[in-house]
Formats: sequence, structure tokens, C-alpha cells
Amino acid sequence: MAVSPCLSANDQKKHWWVSNRKLVEKYVKDARCLMATQEQSEMASALNLLDAALALSPRFEIALELKARCLLYLRRFKDVADMLQDYIPSIKISSDDSASLSSDNSSQPLSRERVNLLPPPNSQDPSFKCFSVSDLKKKVMSGLSKNCDKEGQWRYLVLGQACCQLGLMEDAMVLLQTGKRLASAAFRRESICRSDDSFSLPITITTSDISSAATTPPSTPPRNPTSLSEFQNISQLLSHIKFLHRRRTAAIAALDAGLYSEAIRHFSKIVDGRRLAPQGFLAECYMHRASAYKASGRIAESISDCNKTLALDPACIQALDTRASLLETIRCLPDCLHDLEHLKLLYNSILRDRKLPGPVWKRHNVRYREIPGKLCALTTKIQQLKQRVASGETANVDYYALIGLRRGCSRSELERAHLLLCLRHKPDKATNFIDCCEFADERDVDSVKDRAKMSALLLYRLLQKGYSSVMSTIMDEEAAEKRRKKAIVQVPQTQNSSSKLDPESTLAYSVKSSNASDCDGRANPSENETTSSTNAFQGVFCRDLAAVGNLLSQVGFNRPLPMKYEALSC
Repeated sequence: MAVSPCLSANDQKKHWWVSNRKLVEKYVKDARCLMATQEQSEMASALNLLDAALALSPRFEIALELKARCLLYLRRFKDVADMLQDYIPSIKISSDDSASLSSDNSSQPLSRERVNLLPPPNSQDPSFKCFSVSDLKKKVMSGLSKNCDKEGQWRYLVLGQACCQLGLMEDAMVLLQTGKRLASAAFRRESICRSDDSFSLPITITTSDISSAATTPPSTPPRNPTSLSEFQNISQLLSHIKFLHRRRTAAIAALDAGLYSEAIRHFSKIVDGRRLAPQGFLAECYMHRASAYKASGRIAESISDCNKTLALDPACIQALDTRASLLETIRCLPDCLHDLEHLKLLYNSILRDRKLPGPVWKRHNVRYREIPGKLCALTTKIQQLKQRVASGETANVDYYALIGLRRGCSRSELERAHLLLCLRHKPDKATNFIDCCEFADERDVDSVKDRAKMSALLLYRLLQKGYSSVMSTIMDEEAAEKRRKKAIVQVPQTQNSSSKLDPESTLAYSVKSSNASDCDGRANPSENETTSSTNAFQGVFCRDLAAVGNLLSQVGFNRPLPMKYEALSC
């Protein structure tokens, strides 16, 4: 009997669909078994199986959940964020803002279309009728309880943990709170639908449940309750995120208010905390603390924090711009030109790729539409700095501002400031901040260490050069001061040696002058004023001799002066 071609085609199509479904279920079941071992190599094999299952069925919910949890276990947080980026709140807000700003005229027809979705008031549609709110609530709750497995609560929990590791603290906080709220709602729905003695936690898939769920059919999610340890870990992680977020908010508020020491104190508590902080979050905190150091005039500390920021995030535009401005402030023009050239290359790459560096979910302090204007201003500035370098301004570095000293400081002040800076910015300690950092990818640790050591070595050499320059200036000033004091001491000595007379002539002159004064006093008593003036002159001469003796004793001249005191009459 002949078979119709239409029937054979339908049977073949049905057989193809059934075979694909069975193959997907087999892949998922094998992936469960591999993930139950919780070993690195087995997790990688399970990830390959899940990719094959998603290639056949891209919207298979269980395969998506297992893949996300497998990536989270392998600490591939960037892949998790790329996979579930549609659920990141900041990306949604930015896309909504860009859409609203790009087309204002198109929003009016869209609103008209939305208004037209409602039926007209004079229509006789039987489906549009009055209803009871209580009946609607019951229907909604019953529908939610039936479709609780389709809500995808795991997306918020898994993506929230990945965003926390990537430094997106606000997004992580919102996602984890949403996941907990959905879990609570699922728990309430279960308590409504079932008896009081059969409460269960909301249904999600964890690595601890994979081993027990490996034998269950993969077409339906496992009915085992989620372990309490996962919810405890999520609660602890959420509290830690809130703590870091509050402290960073307080630090930024102090920075905006001009309380730079308070902002530095808050940021220092974050970056030096006992609990590890994510890499992106630490880079942002170091950048804010560099701004606080710059505003307070501590240039060396600000450059050091910019170095740490660039070690953690080499494409940070704000860190490059801030470090270049600091180097220009102290007139270190070659290093400033190096940073500006690097920033120019970064701007050109952004315009070439037509997007900001990094993935979509990465945050930047600049918008794409601002890049062309910034590039033009940067090109002009580079040309001006090159002209200054060609004119010979490279040797006029302000090392006093770099070290944080006033001009004319003493040797002790310089040594104290130099010792503190060396203890803080020694190249051996350049990688200590990595111990407080939790990396999104462990393969980045070596590159971060290399960048931190290189930048710290350059800063340390600049500080040593500044110390040598300032110390030579202080030594020159001290030598000039000694010469000046020596000249002041030598002037009275020359005057005293030139005014010194022979003792015999001095004695004869004094006797003769006394006899003459007595005779004149008897003859003309009106000349007593001359005698008083002579006595006054002799007294001043004696006081000058005492002052000269004091100066001689100060400079260490302790040899006795040969002098006949009987020749001096005051």
C-alpha cells in the first residue's frame, strides 16, 4: 500500500523533533552528573555538554540555569554577565535613557499606539467587562503558583553574585534583593497552595542538589528544596554589599563637601579592609581617593593611587587624565606627555570601535559622544607641551610640591617627609594592595603585579631624584648662611684691631687729658660739659668691647686678649 508523501513528511518531522529533545535531555543529564562531582575539569566538560544542548534548544530553561551556575562555579563572572546582561538594571536604565533622548518625536506615535490598545468606550466587546478584584487576585495567584518554575528566579541570584564580583555593587544589590523577594513570594505561594506542614523553600538548582537530582527526568526541574547554606551566603553577601555601598556613599559625600581628610579616611577603610573587595570596586575607590589626595595637595599619594587604579584597570580614562594633570602640575613634562599620548591612543581606539572600551556592562566616567571634543582638546594640549619641552622646560621640576614641603624647609623636615614617602611607596610594597583584592579572573593577577611594580618604581625614582635635588638646595643654603655669619663676625674684629692703640701712648694721653681737664676746670668751670661728654664716649667704648667679647665667645674664640686695664678709665 502506497503511503502519501505528506504523511511521511509529518512523521519525519515529528521524529526529528523528538530525537533532538531526547538528545538535549541526554546532554543535560550528563551535565548534571559531571557537575555533581564539583571538580574543575568535570565542570568544564559539563559546560561543553550544556553548550551543545543550547545549540539545539537555545531557550531550554534548565540548560540555561545549569550553564550559568557552572560558569559561576568556574569564576567566569564576565561570561555570566555577558550571558544575562539583559537583566542588569544599569544597562536597562542607560538604554532607556538613550532611547528617550535620541528620539523625542517618535515617542508620541508610540504613546498613541499604546492608547489604542484599549478598546473604545462604545465598543460591545464581551471580553471587556467589570470584574471582582478578589477574583482577579485569586486567578493571578493561582497562575503564578502554576508558573513559578518559569519565572527564572535563578537569574537574579546568579547574576547578582556575578555583578558583585565584577564591582557592580548597585546592580548586585538590586538583583539579590529582587531574587530574595521572588523567593519569599514563591514561599508564600507554596504556603497558600499546600498544607501548613509541607512548607518548602523556593525551587532553584544548586551544585549540592545536582547529585541527588541526577536521576530525575531533565525535562522538569528538581523538586528538592534549596539548601539553607546558599540563602545564608546570599544574605551575608548582600549585607557586605550594603556595608561597602554605605561607606563609599559617605566617602563621596565628604569629597563633594570638601572634607578631603574625611573622604580619605573612608576610602582607606574600604581599600584596607579585612574582607576582600572586588577588583572593579577597588579601582573605583582608589580613583576617588586619588581625587581627594589631589584636592588636599598630596601629589605623591595621588599619583600612587592613580598607578594602582591603572594596574587594576588599564583602560581607566579618568586615572590617565588625573595622573597627567598631576605630572604637569609639578612640571614633569616628559611623563605627562607619555600619559597624554596613551590617552590619545585610547580615544582613537574608542572612535574606531564606536564604543567605549570593555564590555557593555562596564561603567565609565565619560560618554561616547564626549570623546571627539576631548580628543581635539587633547591634541592641542599635546602640541603645547611639546613646544614647552623643546624650549627646555624639562629640568624645572617642582620637587617641593611632589614631596609636599614648603620652599626654605629645614633638613630635618625633608628627611622626615622623605622617610614617610619611602615607607609608603617603596617598590617592594607596591603589590601589597593585591592581597585585599578579589579578582574576577585569576589570570589577571600576574599582569596587575607587573603594572603595579613598574609604575611604583618610576614614582620611587622620581621621589629619590627630588630628595637629592632638595637636599642639595638645602646644603647650599646652609653653606651660604655659614659664610654670612662668618662675615658678620669678622667685621667687628677688623674694626677692633684697627682702633687698638699703643698702651704707653694711651696712658700718656689719658694723664695729659686728665691734667688739662683739671686745669681747665679750675680756670673755666663752664667747660664741665666737655668732660661729661668724654666720659660718655669712654663708656660707650667699653660697652662695645663687651659686645665684641660676647661675639668672640660665641664663635669659639677663647684665647685671652692682651690688654692693660689700668689704661682704660671710664
